[in-house]
Amino acid sequence: MSNGVNTFNPIEEGKEQEGRSNHWEVRTQEQKYSFLPDQPIAEANRYGQKIDLVDLTGLPKQRSMFINDNPEIGSNPNRNKQHGFFFTADNCIGCHACEAACSEKNENPAHIAFRSVGYVEGGSYPDYKRMNISMACNHCDDPVCLKGCPTRAYTKHAEYGAVLQDPETCFGCGYCTWVCPYNAPQLDPIKGQVTKCNMCVDRLEVGLKPSCVSACVGNALDFGVIENTPENREQCKTNIPGFPDPEITHPNIRFQQTKSLPIEMNRTDSMPVKYHRDDKGNYRPVIDQKAGKDKHWNFTKLNSRENPLVIFTLFAQAAYGTFAIPFIAALLGVAGFDSFMASDMFLPLTALSVAMTAFALLMSVTHLGKPMRFYRGFNNLRHSPMAREGFGLAMFSAGAGITSLFALPSNQWMATTAKDWFAIDLTTLTSSLPMSQLVTGTGIFALVAGFGGLYYMNKCYQIKARPFWNHWQTASSFAGNSLSLGALVSGVIVLTTLAVMGEPINAALNVFLAVFILGMALEAIGLYFHNHDLNRSENEGGAAHYIQCTTFGKTYLFRNWLLAFNMLMAGGLLLLSLLSYNPYLIALAALIPCLLNWFTAAIGRALFYILVIPTTMPGAFFWKNKGFEQHARDIGLANNPATGVAPLAH
Repeated sequence: MSNGVNTFNPIEEGKEQEGRSNHWEVRTQEQKYSFLPDQPIAEANRYGQKIDLVDLTGLPKQRSMFINDNPEIGSNPNRNKQHGFFFTADNCIGCHACEAACSEKNENPAHIAFRSVGYVEGGSYPDYKRMNISMACNHCDDPVCLKGCPTRAYTKHAEYGAVLQDPETCFGCGYCTWVCPYNAPQLDPIKGQVTKCNMCVDRLEVGLKPSCVSACVGNALDFGVIENTPENREQCKTNIPGFPDPEITHPNIRFQQTKSLPIEMNRTDSMPVKYHRDDKGNYRPVIDQKAGKDKHWNFTKLNSRENPLVIFTLFAQAAYGTFAIPFIAALLGVAGFDSFMASDMFLPLTALSVAMTAFALLMSVTHLGKPMRFYRGFNNLRHSPMAREGFGLAMFSAGAGITSLFALPSNQWMATTAKDWFAIDLTTLTSSLPMSQLVTGTGIFALVAGFGGLYYMNKCYQIKARPFWNHWQTASSFAGNSLSLGALVSGVIVLTTLAVMGEPINAALNVFLAVFILGMALEAIGLYFHNHDLNRSENEGGAAHYIQCTTFGKTYLFRNWLLAFNMLMAGGLLLLSLLSYNPYLIALAALIPCLLNWFTAAIGRALFYILVIPTTMPGAFFWKNKGFEQHARDIGLANNPATGVAPLAH
């Protein structure tokens, strides 16, 4: 007895052990199957990772986890070994007892489930078969959620190898839900934070298996040190039909599935993916044409909770192009740009770039579940591309802002205003400083920082768990938008300034038209190869492209035709400009494709976010099914909290 609560020693099959730490109130009626076994342990798992995690970390073996604020150390003899789940699909009857036990222990609302049961099915009557899959966090050897989280809310513990997440550190960006292939982290749009399975480490400390395992009525779920095959099992596989590629994260889950299954297994949820057995007996994802082949517009469905990110990415890219195009052209000595740099309008252009970047960052903050904690986004610069993206854009904004300050003395209007209103002579104050060199230096810093921000913006979407994004077309789209949108904004300012100054605009006009065409060409080339590759891809990326060509087929074609029209019209105008036609009329005509390009880019970016299909686990017909969730919202069923359908906004 300890603190008045009966505790048990699993090694001695339930005999009491004096002095045991009480992290969890162990019931006297706990059954033998609820306790962790003490078995011989291998040195490394099948991926070559050491199972004894202290050997990897160098941390002391007897370290408190402070579970329930208890500083005592658990008595589990294998507490520093990598543990994992074992799922026997043959035994799972789909009763959802594991879900219920997990949600009860963690006090989850109806729309959040750390563990969920989905299924795949196939065959035809009378030989029709279903296979249930119970899945939670797999506490991977290479947890992509930990590396991706910008706030460092995740920790891989040496105790049990558990990947734990702190909801209070999280600010609700949801990036971990993007990168995880198993849909383990759960973003609660009501609380604005992510939570997930914690491996029931409090139960492990007293030798008990996780709640979901103890509740399993079919003996389908088991748990223990990884690579230890449970009793009465003959397989310890790393894959099963419907399970994403284990090479992405090296998950700590093992499977048994011995019953014969049909060649094709279908998902019952709305995702257009099914699984086909190859010559080696492994099931691979293929496209399931659930939507038919008809093309539709579905403009109203372009609206999503990712709208702030559509605005964020487009404005950040446009801001960088707005600053970079005239600045680089001036550095290269292109005619007209030196005059613009020396004019009063260089300061407003730079300030506009700062304002556009600030607005973009504000939009990204509004996307957070807890916007007031945005400053935590720089906590994980060591690993997170999202943290580096934000840092790069912040440094670009700072560099462009300092460039604006150094440009103040050369701005005649500002200098006159300061002298007349505040009796401050900016020219005299800065006469001893090399202001021109400082403007150039800080401008180059802004260029480098902004390039870094856009580079890591692209890296944010190069995610193995989202094949539709994991293509170089994402980079070509981002770079192309930066050039084409930036050419419009900076072109209007530069060409208008040169015209007012009486300077020739021919050379500058040719530069802006060429950059505009280059930006659209980059995007068009990326789209061509994206279409080419995904048409031949039998995975979730190909499935997303199938939706793009059917559910949004007319919208997709409309965007592509608009892009082609913009590029051809701009090319014709550039040709006329090179033939010395009236540059002012050409500049006015160029506004048509340039303004249309904003509309084109907005459609493309909305499709980018809406279409992506992750490599997630299969759902059920009513649960973890995007199609049912949308249907429930359409008919009002989602208003009943018991339905388990979360609101769209957060």
